[in-house]
This record gives sequence, C-alpha cells and structure tokens, in this order.
Amino acid sequence: MASIRPFKALRPQPQLAKQVASRPYDVLSSAEAKQEAQGNHSSFLHITKSEIDLPDTVDVHDAAVYEQAKENLAAFIQREILFRESKACYYIYQLIMNGRAQTGLVCVSSVDDYENGIIKKHEFTRPEKEQDRINHIKTSGAQTGNVFLAYRNNDTIDTLIGQWKESKSPVYDFTADDGIQHTIWIVSSDDVAGQITAVFEKEIPCTYIADGHHRAASAAKVRKALGDAATEGADYFLTTLFPSNQLYIMDYNRVVKDLNGLTPASFLQSLEKDFTVEPFAAGEYRPESLHTFGLYLDKNWYKLTAKAGSYTTDPIGVLDVTILSNNVLDPILGIKDQRTDKRIDFVGGIRGLAELEKRVNSGEMAAAFSLYPVTIEQLFDIADSGNVMPPKSTWFEPKLRDGLLTHLIYE
Repeated sequence: MASIRPFKALRPQPQLAKQVASRPYDVLSSAEAKQEAQGNHSSFLHITKSEIDLPDTVDVHDAAVYEQAKENLAAFIQREILFRESKACYYIYQLIMNGRAQTGLVCVSSVDDYENGIIKKHEFTRPEKEQDRINHIKTSGAQTGNVFLAYRNNDTIDTLIGQWKESKSPVYDFTADDGIQHTIWIVSSDDVAGQITAVFEKEIPCTYIADGHHRAASAAKVRKALGDAATEGADYFLTTLFPSNQLYIMDYNRVVKDLNGLTPASFLQSLEKDFTVEPFAAGEYRPESLHTFGLYLDKNWYKLTAKAGSYTTDPIGVLDVTILSNNVLDPILGIKDQRTDKRIDFVGGIRGLAELEKRVNSGEMAAAFSLYPVTIEQLFDIADSGNVMPPKSTWFEPKLRDGLLTHLIYE
C-alpha cells in the first residue's frame, strides 16, 4: 500500500508567493527562464534554473550552476523570502484553469515505494536528465521539483480534503500571469493528517507517476549515492497526488523535419496503406476520437483514420502514439527512436495546433501530426502491465508551480 507522510515545507512568505512561484524548470529553456525572471529577484527560477545568474558561456550542467543554486537558496532563506514550516503538515493544492478545478494533496512519498513498484511508472528516463536533477538535489539539499502522482478515486480522501477546504482559509491564493489560479491550504491538524496517512496505507494500493519520472528516479539515486550518510529526508521525495477523475491530459503532438526523400504526394500515397486519408478543408483538424490523426502538410490539413488491422489491441499497441510510430514514423519516415532522433520534435497541446502550422509554414519542419490525448485509464493499464509508453505520450495541464512547497533532504 502507498506510504506517504506530511513534511516541513520550505515555503514563501504569503505576500511573496506570486513573485516566488515559477513555472517548472523543465518547461523553460535557459533563455526563457532568464527573461521570465528578469527584474524579479524573488523568482524561484534563480534556484531551479540558476544558470540565469551566471555568464552565458557557462555550461548549464557545470558544477558552478548547482553551487549557484545552493547559494541562491541560502540567500532566499537569509532574506526571509522562504521559511521552514515549524511542524510536519500536509498541503492541499488547488489549480483552476479555464474554469476547471483540480485539487491535489502535497506530501512526501516513499523512495522504497518507488523502488518496489508501488509507485508505478510508464516512461523510460534519460540518463543526462536524471544526472542534472541528481546534481541539483545533492548540491542544494532540496527537492525543488514536484512529482505529479495519480491515484484511483477514494471517497474518504475526497471528503477529508473537501471538508478542510470549506472550513479553513488558504495560505496562498493568487492568479499567475498565464491566468491559472493557485490556492494552497495547510493541513495542520495531526488528527486529520493521521486519517489521510491511514487511508493511503489501508485503501490505496499504488500510485502512478503522471509527470516527473526523472525527478522521481533522481530522488532514488540520490539516496543510494548518499549511502550511510543518507538522512531520513532522503528516504522520501516531494509529490502531489491527484485523484484520477480530476486529471486533464492534453494531446502531445509531433513535427518532423523532412519526408525521408518523399514528395508530399508520394508521402500521402504511402499513408493509404494503413490509413483512410481525407482532405480537411475546414482548417485545423483536432482528432475527435481514438485512432484518428491530423496531418498538416504543404499548408493543408488532412484527417487520417487508422484502418482495422493496422494496430494491435494490447495496452501499448492500441495507443495512437504507437500506431503513428509503427505505421508512419518508422516504416515511412525512417524515425526509429523518437527519444534520440533529431528529425522529430514534440509539441505539447497547451501550445495549440497553430504552433504546428507555424513550425511547418516557417520551413523548419516538413509535416505535423495532431493526436487524440491518451486517457488516464490507458496510462493506468500500461503502468499496471509493467510496460512503458512511447516517449512524450502525455501532457498534463495545468502544471504545478515550483517554489511554493520545497522538500529539504538535509535536516
């Protein structure tokens, strides 16, 4: 069963929360982070993307970057921008985007659970991305990035969280520049916290990583690297748990640099083996159901519908990202490994289909594919089966802000 616990969060003074809160480190380039933090000396990007405070000639993985993060974190504490909670608490984190709310429980989850498969995975990780977070955590002593976990709905947890929200005032409540509202309550009652812990221990057999595979893997490897020097804090990592019925998965689309020597006409002809290909004259085509795809090519949109027999019905084979890979990317375009091939790129659904058109029309890319979003049940089925999804299969929105709640691994 799932082992979670409250923790003493490092968090901002209430009046500084909006200034501190930053978008996740892994959705911004260094240049974007520098621009976003410009003029804001309280932005948490000075800790998560600390290269913005160093010369541009410094490599983003240089040891100086991690030392800068450590120095900046210490400075934030010294300047009393951040302070440590006096007791271990749970935190309730509500996000509202476009009128739609989702509420999660911020806690620390067990590294043992991660290593023993109680926290289930659905993606491979990349060693260089793991090493970046390992270096950041070991040097700064802080888990600054939240791992987004999902669990199957539980009425008792819903009730406990709902009652607390209704009866208490939030400690943070602000709307970020992107229009997303962030509200956090502190569950300071030992009795309520004990009830929450007990429900997970008795009724929640497992949790699922929705977003943050590299952060979770890095936390486990930091503990291993510390060996006998590992503190109790290193036995746990920062997580926010959301019930599955509140999650919103967006499409995760693809753009390709070339047609592997084919002309647009011959490429379309090649697709007809496994897809029904229809011109779509009404503008952008957003797939309305599983196994339908949009194709933007030569300033025209097409609707592609996978033919029966072009895919299998096992948890991996039935995914649209797999159908696209097995019937288009690999055999026609020669893209064998989407994790390493530089001829393909990925565009999160939050950017919209106009971003696909923009990148093709600019000449940077030759074609774009829009996909129907993976469902949460598909994610659960794959994780339960022990399989992994193809890379860049899920895009969750809205995203948690860094800096509001941080877990320190060194006491």
